[in-house]
Amino acid sequence: MYPSEEHSNRAVIESASQSNESAVSAVSWAAILAGSVTAAASTIILVALGSGIGLASVSPWPGSGTSATAFTVMAAIWLIVVQWLSSCVGGYMTGRLRAKWVGTHTHEVFFRDTVHGFVTWAVGTLIGALLLLSAAAGVAKTGSETVAAAAGGAAHGAASTLPDAVSSYDVGRLLRPSAPGNDPSKADGRAEVAQILGKGITEGGVSQEDRDYLIKLIAARTGVSDSEARARVDQVIAAEKATALKAREAADAARKAAASAAIFTALSMLIGAFIASASAALGGRLRDLHP
Repeated sequence: MYPSEEHSNRAVIESASQSNESAVSAVSWAAILAGSVTAAASTIILVALGSGIGLASVSPWPGSGTSATAFTVMAAIWLIVVQWLSSCVGGYMTGRLRAKWVGTHTHEVFFRDTVHGFVTWAVGTLIGALLLLSAAAGVAKTGSETVAAAAGGAAHGAASTLPDAVSSYDVGRLLRPSAPGNDPSKADGRAEVAQILGKGITEGGVSQEDRDYLIKLIAARTGVSDSEARARVDQVIAAEKATALKAREAADAARKAAASAAIFTALSMLIGAFIASASAALGGRLRDLHP
């Protein structure tokens, strides 16, 4: 074959391939937006329905309603179901509403449909995130206005309060009398005892100095012996430590539950993206079967 003939054949092939290339984008944004809005609306409806069912299943009365653990599990399962159902509806809507691609290979059609479903899921997720941010901003604005009003009302009494850097415990520690029971200005000493115990719980334990002072204070106020006062102080400190330990365990359990919920939410969203892609492919196939 001569070079001129080879060049001519290549030009024919290039012109044919260029003539088969469509000038219209393969992305049907109208169908994607319709599917995204449908998915977001479905999410709102399903979340509202789940909230109503969840609130109806719990009760403030002891021994009735579902437990906190069961409620958390049901809420997590429902959020996963919401993600899957909304993704399925949105993806299928996108596949059925997109324009038919004429002269396109079936593999390319399948790829485009799955991409449309994925983009629908992504846009729907962004719409849902914007709605949540808007609601959170409204709550934050209301909270800031409430705090500002409270701060303005408390400004008149600011002169009589202690500076933030000085605690009432430190002031009470400086003003401790040599004989705890002879200070008539402190009534029965409940506030002072609460300050000492609160300081000890915050720091992980009551110091020996504070423990000795509490023993003397309890003995002077109640008239019991030093040994009985020491037993009372040790018993209360142990009970306060147990309460603080339970609070830390509850906080740690809440942290673990939040971490698990975040992981399951991410996994459910990934599965939701897959469901949206598969639903869009199914909807597109049905769209091509019924022109």
